[in-house]
Amino acid sequence: MASILKVDDLRGNTAAGNITITSEGGAATMQLQQGLAKSWLNLTGSGTPAINGTLNVSSITDHGTGEYTENFTNNYSSTNDQSFSGCSAASANYMLVYHANYTASTSSHKFFTANQAVSLVDATPAWIQGHGDLA
Repeated sequence: MASILKVDDLRGNTAAGNITITSEGGAATMQLQQGLAKSWLNLTGSGTPAINGTLNVSSITDHGTGEYTENFTNNYSSTNDQSFSGCSAASANYMLVYHANYTASTSSHKFFTANQAVSLVDATPAWIQGHGDLA
């Protein structure tokens, strides 16, 4: 019979936020909190943009065709310690493009959606996920 563990609060033995997981092969370890997504967004980008589902995203700002900002409920701790990726599934093969000249922020993330010709388009749906440390 399988065991069931039910808890409301999980804390590390040495430090509350430090829970170490051993790899499947047993040769490596990692900290659990470092591997978890700290934000994600499922966005309808066409028409009036709308949030379909989210973790740690309080709202979105529409700056025009293919240009959005996701605003976080809980800020990231540093602009140097965050990573975002995303994709879109649409008939015109949209892809997400991060603007290289954008100034990073701990409270929001600006992103663009473009087609294969790198022309900005309103992609629907679009998904963004973020990793890093929260403040």
